[in-house]
Amino acid sequence: MSDIAQDRRNLLIATSAAGAVAAAATAVPFVASLTPSERARAAGAPVEADVGKLQPGEMMTVEWRGKPVWILRRTPEMLAGLAGHEDRLADPGSADSLQPDYTVSRHRSINDEYLVVIGICTHLGCSPSEKLQPGKASGLGEDWPGGFLCPCHGSIFDLAGRVFRHQPAPTNLEIPPHKWLSATKLLIGDDGSGNTA
Repeated sequence: MSDIAQDRRNLLIATSAAGAVAAAATAVPFVASLTPSERARAAGAPVEADVGKLQPGEMMTVEWRGKPVWILRRTPEMLAGLAGHEDRLADPGSADSLQPDYTVSRHRSINDEYLVVIGICTHLGCSPSEKLQPGKASGLGEDWPGGFLCPCHGSIFDLAGRVFRHQPAPTNLEIPPHKWLSATKLLIGDDGSGNTA
């Protein structure tokens, strides 16, 4: 191969390498621009949650639209206890509460084991505290079934986010639109039907 041919070949290789580097340098910011920014997430972009490490009886919090969304993995005992106090609830069937149609049941969930609820009291917007243990251990009395207590004005909610009667909170805790992407991945803010509010 002559020196001129070798120079052309080296120039072609160098030009191709420079073009590939330039293409990658252009593609990386472009692809990054397709993912929602923190501002977009705060404005309402859907949020993924991985519940794979959540043990029965544990709760985690993710943020969606600037609000805390609680994901509680309920034990069989917690689920069984939901039927025992419905006569004490203001809206046991969730007829007057804000939630997607697919969560209107005693469990208020797609997968009964997991409660997905916005952790903001429907009275004046305080964030209730966890009082998951039933009975005397909760500090709420022997007949407490487990749930949440709003520290601001005393509203109490059960382990499905349903409000008890004669409380300041007018409705049950809100359920956001959501869907399961896999056995352990949850998408909050989009349920696949166009319902994002």
